[in-house]
Parts: sequence; C-alpha cells; structure tokens
Amino acid sequence: MTDKLFARPAKLKVAMVAGEASGDLLGAHLMDALKAAHPDIAFAGIGGPRMLARGFVSQVSQERLAVRGYVEVLSRLPELLRIRRRLRDTLLAEKPDVFIGIDAPDFNLQLEKWLKQAGIPTAHYVSPSVWAWRPERVVKIGESADQVLCLFPMEKPLYDAAGVNATFVGHPLAGEIAMQPDREAMRDQLGLPRDVPVFALLPGSRKSELDYMGGLYIETARLLLQQFPDAQFLVPLATRPTLDQFDHLLSEHKAWDLPIRKLIGHAQMAMIAADVVLVTSGTATLEVALTKRPMVISYKLSWLTYQLVKRKLKLPYVGLPNILAKRFVVPELLQHEATPAKLAAAVANLYQNTEARDEVISTFTELHRSLQQDSARLAAQAILKLAAC
Repeated sequence: MTDKLFARPAKLKVAMVAGEASGDLLGAHLMDALKAAHPDIAFAGIGGPRMLARGFVSQVSQERLAVRGYVEVLSRLPELLRIRRRLRDTLLAEKPDVFIGIDAPDFNLQLEKWLKQAGIPTAHYVSPSVWAWRPERVVKIGESADQVLCLFPMEKPLYDAAGVNATFVGHPLAGEIAMQPDREAMRDQLGLPRDVPVFALLPGSRKSELDYMGGLYIETARLLLQQFPDAQFLVPLATRPTLDQFDHLLSEHKAWDLPIRKLIGHAQMAMIAADVVLVTSGTATLEVALTKRPMVISYKLSWLTYQLVKRKLKLPYVGLPNILAKRFVVPELLQHEATPAKLAAAVANLYQNTEARDEVISTFTELHRSLQQDSARLAAQAILKLAAC
C-alpha cells in the first residue's frame, strides 16, 4: 500500500474504483480498451485481481469494499469512510486526468462529487438501478458524474430526461460469451459426465452473501440429491477467502459427502456446464442468462435491511433477466420464500420441464442480442473524450 498511486510517469493518468468482482471484470475490459486507444497510460485507485493483472495499482484490497445492505454496512462504516477519505486526499494531490467509479454507488458517488468539484473529470460506469427504485437519484448522480456509462438500453432515456450526460455502451459480457455455449464440450473440459444432472450453485461473490446463502444452497443440494441420486454440483467461489468460508459451511452442515465440486473463479464455466443454475440475485444472474441457462434466483438479507429495500422497490422482480424481459422469465424466491424445500422444487421443475427450459433459452437469446455492443471500446471512447484526449 502506498499514498503515491501513480509512481510511473504517464501522459494519461486514469483513477478507478471497482468495489467488487463484477466491477473488477468491467474495469479490466475497460483498461484493455483504453490501452489499445492510448499507448501511454497508467491506472490506479482500488481494483480487483483482473485489474491488478493488467498493471493496476490499488491503494487497498478490493475485498475491503465488498459489503452489502444497510444494516450490514454499519459495522464497517468507519473503515469505509477512512478508506474513501484517504483515497480522496491521494487523488486530489495527484490530480488524475479522469476518475471512473465502477458501480459501488454508495462509495463512489460521493468520491466522484469531491473530485468533480476539484475540477477532475468524473464518470460513473454502471448506472444504479434507478429504473427499479429511487428514480430521483438520477439528478444526484448527475451532480457527481460528468458522464454516466449505461449497460442497459432503458437507462439512457432516464438520464437524458434529467439533462445528465449518459452513453449506452451495452454489457461487455454480451460480447464475450458465445451466443450458443457448448455444454457438452464444457463438461468434457471439467471432466463431468454428459448424461447426469449438473446443477451450478452460485451463492455470491461477497463474504456477507455467503453468510446468508451458503448454508441455504448446501441444504438445497442435499434435497436435490435425494431426487436425483446421480446429480453433480458445481460451486464457483470468487476468492480464496470465500472458498475457505464455504468449506467452513460444509463442515457446519456436515455436508462433505455431497458431490460438490468447488472452483476458484470459473463461474462462467460452471454455468455453461450446468443444466440449471441456482444463483444469488446480482450481476451473476445476467451472466447466467447470457450463457442461456435456466436459473432460479434467490436472495436473503437481514430482516431490517429487507424491510427498507422492499418499500423502495418499483418493480415486482429483482433479478436482472426478469427486469430486462419485463416479466418473470425465471422464478425468484426471496427472503422467507428462500427455503431449501422451495428452492429444490423450483430447480427440479426447471430441470424436468423441457418446454419451460426452451422458452427461457429463447428469451435469453433475444436478450443477449439486445446487449451486444462493442462495450469496452464505446466506454473507452467516452472516457477519452471526457479526459480531452
């Protein structure tokens, strides 16, 4: 760790903050596109392993920002505020040519506002869910960001109406994932039989999500195994700490005998190999949709956080695939509905119902086409324009 982030001289200094695994992926794609367009460039701020592998200098570990929920964040709030103030002071001293906050709006928008007020151009990459709840945030986002990069087509008109500069860039995953992923080839690659049920369990990339979802998914797997005795389960974990945490949950639930194969990363491989995916609501649901896999979406929060969030929701669904399709394409089992018995029944129904699976695949194929843009290049163009390059 260092308070001098841009140690290497460069004609273009780009500061970024990516608060979790999905932001790390977006940041890595954007770094590649910016490097391709501008030969002398340096990146620093807070980023994850993909960004670090591309030469990013991170002031603190990305894992320290990965917190969710109103209630859960309270115990970490002093630390998060200290991290943000320290980064603000460093960036104000070093004056990057542009700052990009990638998702993590609770952390990034205030940081963007400080930097913008100091004359540093700012962009926010990934619009908060203004179409789902608290649409009044559009104006406040515009006060923080000179440019908003939107992943979904329904977002830009909301910003246009409020006079906020926004660009629809599409989702990078839509260009990265094949339109027709090969399940059999992926099973061969993973050494899995082609003729047995395979279920992918994605409890979440954050430790806090594993606290709520990990044990629930383990018990769901136990029930599915009773119904499908030859079933195999794939559980991708984002980091070594979350893998260790899942191992602890397996011990707690006395579940070492379950045919669960853990992967560090490789979530997309697990999705492609699976017949059905059980996934915690978030960006991963979009990735599952782009791999054309039927899924059951679930989520649990503390009681108080759930009550606060529920009152602000403007749509009847929370999963991105359902939001984008504007209907319940796949089931959502949230909070008190998220029980092992109900989750196992929903997964089993999708596995056995060929007609429902075909409809899901057809809808997800249309969704994939709608999001296919040259996303990283379009985002890089907008950033370079903002930085006056």
